[in-house]
Amino acid sequence: MSKRAHIALLIFILSSYKCLAGIATQNLRCEMLHNPLGIETIHPRLSWQITGEGRNINQTAYQVLVASTPTKLAANEGDLWDSHRVNSGESIMINYAGKTLITRTTCYWKVKVWTNKGESQWSQPAMWSEGLLNTTDWKARWIGHDGGFPWDSVSKFSRLSARYYHKQFDVKQEVKKATIYIIGLGHYELYINGNIIGDQVLAGPPTDYTQSVKYNTFDVTNAIKQGANAVATVLGNGRFFTMRPKYKRKKIKEFGFPKMLLQLEVEYTDGTRQLIVSDNSWKFTADGPIRTNNEYDGEEYDATKEMPGWNNTGFDDSKWLKAELVEAPGGRVEAQVNELIKVMDTVKPVTINQLKPGTWIIDMGQNFAGWIKMHVKGKRGDKVTLRYAETLQPNGELYVANLRDAKVTDVYTLKGGEDESWRPAFVYHGFRYVEISGYPGRPELADFEGEVVYDAMATTGHFETSNPLINQVYHNAYWGILSNYKGMPVDCPQRNERMPWLGDRAVGSLGESFVFANGNLYAKWLDDIAQSQKPDGAIPDVAPAYWNYYSDNMTWPGTYILVADMLYRQFADKAPIEKHYVSMKKWMDYMRVKYMKDYIVTKDKYGDWCVPPESPELIHSKDSSRNTNGQLIATAYYYHLSGLMQKFAKLLNKPADAQAFAALKLRVGNAFNQKYLDKKSFRYANNTVTANLLPLYFGITPAASSKTVFKNIVDKIENDANGHISTGVIGTQWLMRGLTEYGRPDLAYRIASNDDYPSWGYMVKHGATTIWELWNGDTANPAMNSHNHIMLLGDLVAWFYQDLAGIKTVNVGFKEMVMVPPVISQLSTVNASYETPYGVVKSSWTSNNGHFTWHITIPPNSKALVYVPAGTGKAVTESGQAVNTIKDIKLVKMEGGRAIFRIGSGSYNFEVKS
Repeated sequence: MSKRAHIALLIFILSSYKCLAGIATQNLRCEMLHNPLGIETIHPRLSWQITGEGRNINQTAYQVLVASTPTKLAANEGDLWDSHRVNSGESIMINYAGKTLITRTTCYWKVKVWTNKGESQWSQPAMWSEGLLNTTDWKARWIGHDGGFPWDSVSKFSRLSARYYHKQFDVKQEVKKATIYIIGLGHYELYINGNIIGDQVLAGPPTDYTQSVKYNTFDVTNAIKQGANAVATVLGNGRFFTMRPKYKRKKIKEFGFPKMLLQLEVEYTDGTRQLIVSDNSWKFTADGPIRTNNEYDGEEYDATKEMPGWNNTGFDDSKWLKAELVEAPGGRVEAQVNELIKVMDTVKPVTINQLKPGTWIIDMGQNFAGWIKMHVKGKRGDKVTLRYAETLQPNGELYVANLRDAKVTDVYTLKGGEDESWRPAFVYHGFRYVEISGYPGRPELADFEGEVVYDAMATTGHFETSNPLINQVYHNAYWGILSNYKGMPVDCPQRNERMPWLGDRAVGSLGESFVFANGNLYAKWLDDIAQSQKPDGAIPDVAPAYWNYYSDNMTWPGTYILVADMLYRQFADKAPIEKHYVSMKKWMDYMRVKYMKDYIVTKDKYGDWCVPPESPELIHSKDSSRNTNGQLIATAYYYHLSGLMQKFAKLLNKPADAQAFAALKLRVGNAFNQKYLDKKSFRYANNTVTANLLPLYFGITPAASSKTVFKNIVDKIENDANGHISTGVIGTQWLMRGLTEYGRPDLAYRIASNDDYPSWGYMVKHGATTIWELWNGDTANPAMNSHNHIMLLGDLVAWFYQDLAGIKTVNVGFKEMVMVPPVISQLSTVNASYETPYGVVKSSWTSNNGHFTWHITIPPNSKALVYVPAGTGKAVTESGQAVNTIKDIKLVKMEGGRAIFRIGSGSYNFEVKS
């Protein structure tokens, strides 16, 4: 071989090695979770992200290995599945296609990828395990006690003490593996040998327990020891023993008293197994330190009644009661596959002031949901009372009228003699202020800490601008969103409601999906909605249907379809559409048959809920010119949802259904325009913004009339509303994106940046740190205003990311994006990032006196069309070079004062000088 050939070969080897070293995989997920235990799908979907240096990295092939042991995986033996090399660019939601998985199977997996820039090494290993897939796998029995005790009160204001369960068992051999499967209703804490298992709180997700109950799986191998062992639990009430039992029985659904199903499986190294299951051999007591726990009213803990060692071996439980076998709750036993609730953040108090002798007020500086962790030292029997509120009265006392009859009070009784630390176990509060009374000595700021509690999902988004007010509105939205994730999306965290209202999240869920990885939570919520559907097809306004509100309207139940579409578009999660299509179609048919007349839907319930009223003391507007016809809203929504159902039918290869929905949609649209569109003024109905916006945004408006209808919207906002928001919950869900897509992002920005009534900025200006329930929450009856409600956000957060930052998926899952940030003279900078399923996309732009710079990062295996404000393509440079000299960037065309470029993965620095 010649010297030149040797050099060429060496260069080839080194360049290949560089590519190999530069390409890698990370963030391996199974069912959008990291190393999940006890899932129930036997064809789970696997996803990964690709990393690498340089631009335009695209996967061309992958290979997945799934093994039954870590050793086999390390030896590259995929005894469960070896996909071999698959020529594909797909890297998310890849269905496992190996050997049939059975109960308890543990799967270890890794992936390698080939790209146009080289191949990766094998990824770091990941894993998942299958749960108990068959009802016969459960050997445990439901245990509990169907009644209260003398110190309890089973009444409207229920007081029910926690139940403590204990079981000792012996382990005589070397343990290979130990796994616990547990359902504790309503909430539970789990201990083995005195140690708490897991870092979850408020464990046990809320469901309609007559329809489904969720179990959790824990690997407790390291917690078990040879010899004597003890497993113990505490059961709290949660939503199972409802907060207001024996009260409004037609409205409030009840489930019974706390109960448990637990199965501990110990596998020994010789292959034998031992089962420790819940049955009537367990012992229990309700006479422990948690004297009451009620989500509305609070928790009381008497440390003088602590039982040292109760959750460990050697404890004398001879005086405890024998556990009772009880009826199962009725729902199907299923694995929980949405994230557990955890303490996700902490908040330090900012001030503590004495209100009167013995009473202090703490200001946490931020409204949030969770609790106070308290440090205290005093005499045995001292009682410290903590009361929570969102706001204060002018005299400095807590304002609690807006909490209605929720008592929101925790009480801690000291055991005395040592430093004590406490926080509630089975309740949470929504608050900014805390009243402390009975505290021994002078309380200090360091004695208290707020613990922020919500579902343990990743924060995926970051957003900031050059406008401090917009930044604070985003901050308030962030805290409002996380405050209202509690195993389901709830409306508020503080008063005697906290219900999963569907209408609040119809479009809000989309904006939230940029901030948090909420895919699993909303997939679970769709199950809740489906399980609440009546046999005739009706869907409630609240799901799970803890309140019996089946009012039959299009806007609240329609969230069922809108959220399924969101999950598909944002996360490429097709499964909810597949799972719920039949139920969705059943509901659409139900509403059509029962309420559609001449293709107009004649039933509505809420209208355009919470339109800003004309007078500051009103809660709801009484001015008919401000309110939108309910039948118009219902019919517009039926049109829009029919389009989504047509899309779903095509996706699921149901051509007959797709054709039927398309035909119905056409007839509904024609009837809508015939009934509501004035052919002379091109105004819909009474010309509210919502009345015009819905048909325009949904595509009902004839193309020839669109500009005029949009002009009516703009005139209404600029003239009648003086540049302010005038829409309620329904209209606001489409407002900001609608204004921007039809060419008035400046007007959307004006609405977003207002600080006088009505506006989000008005809330900020008046001290809000979350989002209010009412636009005029400070002047309307304050007893009716939640200070931590997110329904008024509408599409604001989605607009922040999709429009201001320009981060928007073209089809599904951000494989391809279209990025069109608006140029708004009053806004000079936007800096945002979002972790898509493929990785982090970044968009940071600055516009100043015609000088535009835009820093963009696109993750590997995805691409984008970027619209750079420029008169010509030649006016644009990237990292100081003329764009037409850079092979990684392709000018597609010029359009509307924008140079449109197609770019692949990597980092880019575009610049346009005036």
